[in-house]
Amino acid sequence: MMATHGENDGIQGNASQFATHKDGAISKGLPRFTLDIPDALPSPVLIAAPHAGRNYPPDLLASMRNPDFAAIRLEDRLVDLLAREVARQTGAALLVADAPRALIDLNRAPGDMDWGMVAEGRPANVSHSAANRRARGGLGLIPRRLNGLGEIWRERISHAEVQRRISQVHEPYHAALKSTLDRIRSRWGAALLIDLHSMPPLKPRRPTDRPAQYVLGDRFGASCNGMLSATAMRYFGRVGARAAHNRPYAGGYVLDRHGAPSVGVHAMQIEVCRSLYLERDHAVPSARAGEIAGVLTGLVRALAEEVVPRRSWPQAAE
Repeated sequence: MMATHGENDGIQGNASQFATHKDGAISKGLPRFTLDIPDALPSPVLIAAPHAGRNYPPDLLASMRNPDFAAIRLEDRLVDLLAREVARQTGAALLVADAPRALIDLNRAPGDMDWGMVAEGRPANVSHSAANRRARGGLGLIPRRLNGLGEIWRERISHAEVQRRISQVHEPYHAALKSTLDRIRSRWGAALLIDLHSMPPLKPRRPTDRPAQYVLGDRFGASCNGMLSATAMRYFGRVGARAAHNRPYAGGYVLDRHGAPSVGVHAMQIEVCRSLYLERDHAVPSARAGEIAGVLTGLVRALAEEVVPRRSWPQAAE
């Protein structure tokens, strides 16, 4: 039903220079995430795709009211194919979630939970706060509702199951992300995380508008150096791609947790319009997928040279 690496000539799998690590399992034979790290770390960039997971345990599917409808709307559909191709061409490290967003959202804080979907209710030591704002809209740590569907789940979840998903999926993913960024910073003196997502086509505000095809988020300057964001926006303009900055997506928990520009760890979110690289039914990559991977490859190369100037690369490679 879903595309794999070989289903589009413009999107290829990882090259052999990557050491691939399948981490743990959410169910028998289903890894939580895949981490690909080139042996020589030839780039100061890590590409991550936290909403790309398509490994649905049978019991998770059985608990969903309409899994086909929910999956295609919760996933950043096949964005991992773009991420893998960009990593292959640039030498960037790559972290791809295999666990689906329906199981747990890796771009949400552990406290960003709609406790109304938990059988035991909200724990006594937890209060509703601004941290729950996404959860109240239906898309918290464990998504609850979707437009056009309503409730995703047939019944409420237990508090123990929430904690199990945090400890077995959420925490290990973020530990792997941090350790990889630390390793890159140790190698290069700085590191850049590109958190790759996909978005539905943005709606024009006026009939003459041409909405952005890409949205760069940097938490309004908090998660990465402004020069990196400026470089990215200039690059999009140079290649004729319509891009927006922080509107309507400024980034989320991943950037808040891992972006630390004061110590040389930068993080930006890139949203790619799904209509650029997917067929209308979102089941397979379109004929343009290779072209869009090429646009992102050029972006990663431009940003890598901004993070660590090219003149420093030969010395760093020794």
